[in-house]
Amino acid sequence: MALNIVTKIDNRVAVKNVLMSVSDKTGLEEFVPALVKACPGVKIYSTGGTYVKVKEILGDEADKTLVAVSDYTGQPEMQGGLVKTLDFKIYLGLLSETYNDAHQADLKRLSALPIDMVVVNLYPFRQTVAKDGVTPEMARTNIDIGGPCMVRASAKNYLRVASVTDPLDYANIANELADHGGTIGLDTRFRLMKKAFAHTAEYDTAIAKFFTTRTWEEVDRTYTKADEK
Repeated sequence: MALNIVTKIDNRVAVKNVLMSVSDKTGLEEFVPALVKACPGVKIYSTGGTYVKVKEILGDEADKTLVAVSDYTGQPEMQGGLVKTLDFKIYLGLLSETYNDAHQADLKRLSALPIDMVVVNLYPFRQTVAKDGVTPEMARTNIDIGGPCMVRASAKNYLRVASVTDPLDYANIANELADHGGTIGLDTRFRLMKKAFAHTAEYDTAIAKFFTTRTWEEVDRTYTKADEK
């Protein structure tokens, strides 16, 4: 398989399409209106509780700005929200390269859009396992799948995509967008990429650490098993 080795990218990228799915909704009240103001015509694609929160924040503006991911992909969420964003159309938008003709043809073929910014933070695994009496099943349920995939894909493609994982970065990003006509620079995307990969690495380390300290007997007694046939 031939790998794509990129030689041409944009310094500043206009933020037109944002994928937003956060467990920690701190800062959205300020960030979402600032994002919409700095990037006229921006579309925010969202899911679950984040969709509800953004809709509440935007009020009357929601109808022209906010899009449910399931409406965009044409695929309903799996029961319990287990699958929401793991869709080819989403990852085509995250990983496509601006100056790759084949990628652009793929986007056109699926009527997909390049996603310019991902605003994602993950299920609260560490907070969950820090509680007294937490079971392996409680921990397992709080392992985020779609979130780390979106973070990693957007961080890998920092050539074009800003991967935002920390609410503490919202203010600086909003200021940059306001000061530069709704665009975000390569230096910022590179800085966010490094932070994003550190974020997912720490998350996976916490999962591994928790289960490494559990015994099979502890896991086994968590469940009532159906009889084997």
